[in-house]
Amino acid sequence: MERLGADLMLVCSSVSPAALDDDALAAEQLRLLAERAAAHGIRIAYEALAWGRHVNTYDHAWRIVREAGHPALGTCLDSFHILSRGSDPKGIEEIPGEKIFFLQLADAPLMAMDVLQWSRHYRCFPGQGGFDVAGLLEHVLRAGYDGPLSLEVFNDVFRQGDTARTAVDALRSLIALEEAAGRTDLPAPVVPTGFAFAELASGEAELSALLTALGFARTGRHHSKPVELWEQGDARIVLNSGLDAATGHPEPALAAIGLETPDPAASAGRARALLSPVLPRHRAAADAPLDAVAAPDSTELFFCRTEHPDHPSWTGDFTPRAHAASPAGITHIDHVALTQPRHHFDEASLFYRAVLGLRPHESLELADPYGLLRSRAVSNADGSVRLALNVAQVRPGSGPSGSLWQHIALHSRDILATARRLRELGAPLLPIPDNYYDDLEARHELDPGLHRTLRELGLLYDQDDSGAFLHLYTATVGRVFFEIVQRIDGYQGYGAANAPVRLAAQHARTG
Repeated sequence: MERLGADLMLVCSSVSPAALDDDALAAEQLRLLAERAAAHGIRIAYEALAWGRHVNTYDHAWRIVREAGHPALGTCLDSFHILSRGSDPKGIEEIPGEKIFFLQLADAPLMAMDVLQWSRHYRCFPGQGGFDVAGLLEHVLRAGYDGPLSLEVFNDVFRQGDTARTAVDALRSLIALEEAAGRTDLPAPVVPTGFAFAELASGEAELSALLTALGFARTGRHHSKPVELWEQGDARIVLNSGLDAATGHPEPALAAIGLETPDPAASAGRARALLSPVLPRHRAAADAPLDAVAAPDSTELFFCRTEHPDHPSWTGDFTPRAHAASPAGITHIDHVALTQPRHHFDEASLFYRAVLGLRPHESLELADPYGLLRSRAVSNADGSVRLALNVAQVRPGSGPSGSLWQHIALHSRDILATARRLRELGAPLLPIPDNYYDDLEARHELDPGLHRTLRELGLLYDQDDSGAFLHLYTATVGRVFFEIVQRIDGYQGYGAANAPVRLAAQHARTG
């Protein structure tokens, strides 16, 4: 260590079944080690492992360090070992700052499992899990700690991932953590206020036919690009036939999302500060300026201020065209579901929280015919922006997965009327098996007339403590399908209870 210039050694509490439960002996041996280390200019930091045989809490480790009483002996604090056991981190403030020799930080999803396996396979960067790492850091700083912030993370994804990308993700987490602790000046988050548009890569007439059957009208064509604008109410869908196999979109797929923001330039500045560089964009001189960043799944996110008198609107790039509207009662985009590569799921959670200021919700596991589908929603405070992040838990090649599909959920003011109108327009709707409705009658005491209507129209039903949710799905085109939803009395969810039925029906239809 002397030759390497390393001046701090971490010593963990013993996990050996043969270890003695004797704090005085532990203090004596640590003091002896500190004396020998000090002769070489080295300090010793004693750390309590959450699964230690006798010493497994930070306050116990500190008592032993205090009893040893050597200036070259201090403690190492680790957020995972402290928070995974449910210890109260406030007691950290009673430790003199100069005796906290090192700080290790990790987050983790909240799980009920053996703590050692939890630690070895599921640690993630701060802001990606369910621990209050920022709160713990504040206690450590109040104690007077002024050393480095270290990330100690173990999980199977990072071991297999690209190291440069993981490093950027790690640094983003530390920057966001410093912000949460009030220790850095970042541009304030500009939380998006709505969806400006969803852009689909498409060279197929099938998507145009589907939008027509959903009551959308083709209202404009881009003056310099093979891009069409389709509208119904405040819901806008952009079809881009210029994104083909050469650019990574061989089939219809969701390529970009336009997010309404009160200050597009500030949104882009926040993204840059959190290591999300703004994407280069080729545009003609007459095109409206639009900044975009790439989400972890490569979806482009555009910062828009649509039809605002003080800002150029992207809609001005489209030449209006006459259209005959056959609306179906759709008002706006309710939410968008984004496919996440398995190894980018935690990165995405941090990205949407830190860069866009969206609030992450509980992570769910849903039954898929080929395994499990993990899903986590993020949203702004009023629900005008909702994103569902989905990833398959099965490995590639083990079977087709529902996480490969993307979808756009459209809100209807009266979904019963919309469902009937869609049938008149010939929309290709996903058939729901009859046994779903048999089960629904057993689970929910709804009016018999409503049960019959739901079955007749192929609608699904869910409810939470706030209200109810009615929704239906279209058939899938390429990787994309649409969902029509109606939220009643403040319902906040996404119909997760019905996801297995939808996935099974889609698999049955696509093979």
